[in-house]
Parts: sequence; structure tokens; C-alpha cells
Amino acid sequence: MTKNIKNIEKYSAANLEEGIKKIQELAAAAQRKFVESVDLAVNLGIDAKQSDQAVKGSVLLPNGSGKKVKVIVFCANDAQRDAALKAGASMAGLEDLVAKIEGGFLDFDCCVATPDVMQKISKVARKLGPRGLMPSPKNGTVTPDVEKAVSEALKGKVNFKNDKAGTVHCLVGKVDFDTQALVENAKAIIKAIKDAKPEASKGKFVKQFYLNTTMGPSVQIAIDSL
Repeated sequence: MTKNIKNIEKYSAANLEEGIKKIQELAAAAQRKFVESVDLAVNLGIDAKQSDQAVKGSVLLPNGSGKKVKVIVFCANDAQRDAALKAGASMAGLEDLVAKIEGGFLDFDCCVATPDVMQKISKVARKLGPRGLMPSPKNGTVTPDVEKAVSEALKGKVNFKNDKAGTVHCLVGKVDFDTQALVENAKAIIKAIKDAKPEASKGKFVKQFYLNTTMGPSVQIAIDSL
């Protein structure tokens, strides 16, 4: 995606709605054999090397993500385990889950943990962290209310954080969503990113904004329309 942003300047749009319609048109013309995802990329005016300028957070998409999500929950007692499974978690537990992950199990999209077990799951942080799966209080995935966290993840809660180039990538939805539904999802993400602006960041925060589908070209959106 980063390479696409640097190399593709062919498509542009005056606002979000125009941009989403454009990528939907491009996707329809391509006639893929699967339903592509819609993603956004926001180039930010931050120094990604500085820890106090990191941009990280989560947002519950108003129209869902369209993605089937597998959630696992780290918890220490039976009541929390039962609540997590009832809410739709694929698996819930502690020592057994840690052992499975140490053995290479990573077939899930989101991890939730209760605060009291964070020290015990630190041994798998090296496996979860690089994949963006490590539970975090900032993302709402470290919480005693596992039922709520699981429910939100299944409904379309997505996490975001900047990469080494200072760009945030985030899933918006599926290309076959109604145009307005994608617009609403994108606006919710943009607001969350702006709300996460670090105090240490000076000057223009949102520098460039792009939309694209899984295999389609990027469409640049005019910043002053956001």
C-alpha cells in the first residue's frame, strides 16, 4: 500500500463520497472473483521515530467492517470465560491459550484480556505484538468487561496505529457496502485519528489521504474536504 501511495497519482476525488464511488466503479469494472475490502491510508505530519508522537487507537465502525472476526479472550475465572464465549468469542481461557500461541496458534483477529492476567500473557507478547494483536487498554481490549469488548469486536471495532513512515492504515468496510455506509465508516475513522493527535505533533496533522480496494489503485481525497 505504501508503494501504491508513492507511485499512483492517477485518481483523485474532491471528497469522500466521490472517492468511494470511484473505487466502487473501478472494482466493478475489474470484476474480481471475491468481494474486495476498502482501506484508507492517512499520511500524518508526525515524526514516527518519536514515541510521544505515536498515533494509536480504535473505533467502532457505525456500519460494521464486513469482516468475519475471530476473537479470543484471556481471562482467569469461569464466569468471565463463560461471558466471553456467550458473547461470541472463539476461545477463552488462560494457560491453555498461552500454550497454544507459544506453539504457533495465531488463527484469530483480535485478543481481549482482563487486567489481572496481563503479566501472565507477557510471554507471548513477541508473537502478538508484531501482528497488532497484543491487548491494549488504549484499544479497549484490556478490560474486565470481556462481554462488551467481544461484542464490539464482532460488530466492527477496528484498531489503528501509525507505521514507521507515519502513515495510518485502516479497514473501512467491503466494496459492496452502500456508498453512504462506507462514507460514514470513513468519517468515523478520520475523527478517531484526529482525536488521537499527539500534543507533540506540530503543524499540519493530516497531510495526505487515500482510499483503495484490496487489489485496486489508490484514489487521493482532497484534504480540505475532510
